[in-house]
Amino acid sequence: MSDLNYLTKETLAQMTEELNKLKTVGRAEIARQIAEAREKGDLKENAEYDAAKEAQGLHEARISQLQTALMSSRVIDAKNIDLSKVSILSRVTVTHLGNKKTFVYQIVSEQEADPKQGKINVTSPIGKALIGKEIGDIVDVVAPSTTFKMKIENISI
Repeated sequence: MSDLNYLTKETLAQMTEELNKLKTVGRAEIARQIAEAREKGDLKENAEYDAAKEAQGLHEARISQLQTALMSSRVIDAKNIDLSKVSILSRVTVTHLGNKKTFVYQIVSEQEADPKQGKINVTSPIGKALIGKEIGDIVDVVAPSTTFKMKIENISI
């Protein structure tokens, strides 16, 4: 599962749009900044030029990251998800057996993860513990500083 990125159509579209912007508008802007800094003279002591070149490196790294992620992406349609077990895009209701609090998580890819919205990465400790499990299962979540148990109450979309 770690070699593939499972995405929704919306996230795929967002990533593609970002990549296109970075390749067109972004590259043009950085080229302009580099040219502007070059005009100011000696490149050895030109902080603006160094900053523009560093920004160019970060920019190209992001382009490469997006291209790699998009090449290994697969779009998942919510209509095709098996609700008998936890899988990517599942919305899972769990009860923390230590404090009896109930949480709802959606299992998503790294690109879509947003813990504030309850979207957790499939490779996170909770995501790893839940994936492939069924309603009623009790899972051990091994986090960096603790281990705790959660019970799966419901699986939905």
